[in-house]
Parts: sequence; C-alpha cells; structure tokens
Amino acid sequence: MPAQNPRINVVLNNLLYHDVRLLAEKDNVSLSAKVRDLLKEAMEIQEDIALSGFAEKREKSWNDSKALNHDDVWS
Repeated sequence: MPAQNPRINVVLNNLLYHDVRLLAEKDNVSLSAKVRDLLKEAMEIQEDIALSGFAEKREKSWNDSKALNHDDVWS
C-alpha cells in the first residue's frame, strides 16, 4: 500500500541525529514527527523573514500625504 504522504530521505551527521532523537524522546513523538515539526517551524521562520523584508520595503516608500485617513476609507 503506498504511503498517504510524500516522503523525504535525509542524511544527518551523528550529532544532529542525536539531538533530534533527544528532542523526539523529550516530546514523546517519533523521529519523523519531530523532523516534520522542526521543518514546519523553519518554514514559518523563513516566511516571517520574507514578509518582514516586504514590509520594510513598503514602509520606506510610505508617504503620509498620499495615505487615506479613516474617514476617506469608510465614508
């Protein structure tokens, strides 16, 4: 029976493998679940970094004289 979710094989050095295994044991989850959760967290961090850069770029181009105020928008 084929797996329901796609799979990735990852090669880790011994120290990293040991650290991930300890985290998995601490949280009482499988190695696979711990690696998945760590990867999700890393992806969220990368997204936050990208959005932060986008926000900084927009903030630098902000012009108060061109901005709409509350009444302009909701009237």
